[in-house]
Amino acid sequence: MSKQFDVIVIGGGPGGYIAAIRAAQLGMNVACIDEWKNAAGGPAPGGTCTNVGCIPSKALLQSSEHFEQANHHFADHGISLKDVKMDVAKMIGRKDSVVKQNNDGILYLLKKNKVTFFHGRGSFVKAAEGGYEIKVAGKTEESLTGKQIILATGSNARALPGVPFDEETVLSNDGALRIGAVPKKLALIGSGVIGLEMGSVWRRLGAEVTILEGLPTFLGAVDEQIAKEAKKAFDKQGLKIELGVKVGEVKTSKKGVAIAYTNAKGEAQTLEADKLIVSIGRVPNTIGLNAEAVGLKLGERGDILVDADCKTNLPGVWAVGDVVRGPMLAHKAEEEGVAVAERIAGQHGHVNFNTVPWVIYTSPEIAWVGRTEQQLKADGVAYKAGTFPFLANGRARALGDTTGMVKFLADAKTDEILGVHIVGPMASELIAEAVVAMEFRASAEDIARICHAHPSLSEATKEAALAVDKRTLNF
Repeated sequence: MSKQFDVIVIGGGPGGYIAAIRAAQLGMNVACIDEWKNAAGGPAPGGTCTNVGCIPSKALLQSSEHFEQANHHFADHGISLKDVKMDVAKMIGRKDSVVKQNNDGILYLLKKNKVTFFHGRGSFVKAAEGGYEIKVAGKTEESLTGKQIILATGSNARALPGVPFDEETVLSNDGALRIGAVPKKLALIGSGVIGLEMGSVWRRLGAEVTILEGLPTFLGAVDEQIAKEAKKAFDKQGLKIELGVKVGEVKTSKKGVAIAYTNAKGEAQTLEADKLIVSIGRVPNTIGLNAEAVGLKLGERGDILVDADCKTNLPGVWAVGDVVRGPMLAHKAEEEGVAVAERIAGQHGHVNFNTVPWVIYTSPEIAWVGRTEQQLKADGVAYKAGTFPFLANGRARALGDTTGMVKFLADAKTDEILGVHIVGPMASELIAEAVVAMEFRASAEDIARICHAHPSLSEATKEAALAVDKRTLNF
């Protein structure tokens, strides 16, 4: 007999498990289905983010940053060390334990909120009376019926045409997080978030890293001034980034991989490396969902088509996160998950795409919210800009990390903040103030007149806001 639920969530990543918890908080009987497995075959909810994305990559970035500091910067603080070594197996083990803590934490949260968890792959069977029948294919097969269905099936790494991931030589983000020893030479195709973060990890540990990017500009989605500042820092660190390349044949062998490409000048080149990480974007994951069984409409990319409220073409079926339009970001998925749960409960859930922050966790970190200067120019918006360098910030000097700046863009007439862009230390934390300010439609002067603790990195935010009116106090 089929088990009955008010809401069934397919997918236990950031969008799915958060949607399930919020729906349960609102008094609904909720099931959450997720098929991720840990090494022992047990449940590992959290999706790509927890298992092979945000969380493990940050763990490796932190470990490699400690190694870099010990090797190159501790001496500046009077700390003398000799023969610093990295135990890669232990570093990977720590990363795995961090992931497991998050998996277990999600299982605890689901139980705490009385969400029934099913370990397996969820798929549509048919429309049923008052909802939909869902099959769970796991160790045992389960039949569920839900009045409302929330699809949060996430995304998969995009492979190069004709070059499948073997996760040994040609790696997706998954394999990149499981490299067992520091490769002598590491190649990456794609200079997006994953490429830069993984390139940074292995460069710090001693790999010779080359990143091949097809676009002629570096980080085209980032404010141009900020991207140029970041590129200078990466060049100085020894990350080799080639722009405007056209990748040709990729050959793998026992020795490694050979990548034929044409550089920006049109010259034929070959890059040989021990391993290749491909980070050319991600594709929505609807494989095995059996969408055709109920007539669920998909887009050309395999994404689930939804309206502004995350409603699909089917009554009572919703979709959130990477599997729908919009940025593929864990926190965007969470916000949509909460909004959908609230809409099902008759409330007015809301997601403001204009105030979704973006972060690249390199060193220096890059974070932004709102529009870039080039977007404002293209849209013909009259604006004012203000910048403040971390070089003039007392806390940054004390930290020994003065790379980068904070940049404010404000409406020329109203002074409303249109965008904030940061490259530098702790940019991922500093951007939150800008998100709050923009959500409340604050002006640059509002931030400029708020007292910020001294000495703190956040003072650079205040000073950049002051710079919009050309009245910085410390530069």
